[in-house]
Amino acid sequence: MFANSRTVDSAQTGPHEKLAQLVSRHRDALFRKPFAAYSAGAFDAAIAAWRHAGAAPLIIDAGCGVGESTLRLATRYPEHFVIGVDQSESRIVRGKDWWEGAWPENFVWVRADLVDFWRQLHDAGIRPARHYILYPNPWPKIGQLARRWHAHAVFPTVVALGGVLECRSNWGVYVDEFAQAVELLSGVRPDVEAYAPANEADAMTPFERKYLASGHGLYRCMVTLPAT
Repeated sequence: MFANSRTVDSAQTGPHEKLAQLVSRHRDALFRKPFAAYSAGAFDAAIAAWRHAGAAPLIIDAGCGVGESTLRLATRYPEHFVIGVDQSESRIVRGKDWWEGAWPENFVWVRADLVDFWRQLHDAGIRPARHYILYPNPWPKIGQLARRWHAHAVFPTVVALGGVLECRSNWGVYVDEFAQAVELLSGVRPDVEAYAPANEADAMTPFERKYLASGHGLYRCMVTLPAT
C-alpha cells in the first residue's frame, strides 16, 4: 500500500536541550575528517559537468535519493544548473520510468559523500544560489541528535555556503532544530512553516508524496544566507 507511512515516533517533543551546545562546539572546532577515497573524482566530475554547461547559478540537491527532486528543480529553474548528490549509487542509477516527458538538460547526478562534497564546495570557493535538503533521515531518538544534519560537525560549512537554503521534513521538531542551528551559526532567522504541495503530483520527492498521501504534517525551513 502507498499511503501507509508511519509518522515519526520520538520521545522528543521540542528542540533538543543540547542542540545549541553541540552546534557551538562544531562552530568553534576545526573539522578534520579525512575525505573518502572516491570524493575527489566525484566532485571533479560534478563540477566539470556544471562548468561545461556554462557555470550557471548552481543548485545543490543534497541527498537526492532516486533523483526526482533533481529533475523537478532543473525543470523549475531552467536558468540554473542542478547537482543532485546521494551516497547510494543504486538509488541514482535506478530506472526513471516514472518521469514523464523529456528530461531537462541542466543537471547531473553524482554519487558522493555529502560531508565531503559540502566541504569541497566550500574549499573551492563555489557557492550555490539555492540549496535543498529534502526529507533527510530524522534520527528521532533523543540520543541520535548528532546524526541529524543540523547537529553534525559539517553543518557550519553548509551554512557558510550561503544562498537560499531550504529543508523539509515530516517531523516538525527536525525543522525547528534546523532553523535554530542556522540562526545560531549565521545570525539570520529562518522562516519556518507548515507546508504541503497543492497535490501529490506537485510533490518534490517520493517521500513527500507518500507522506502527503499518508496524512502527515509537512514542514519546511527557508532562509537566505550570505556566503562566507
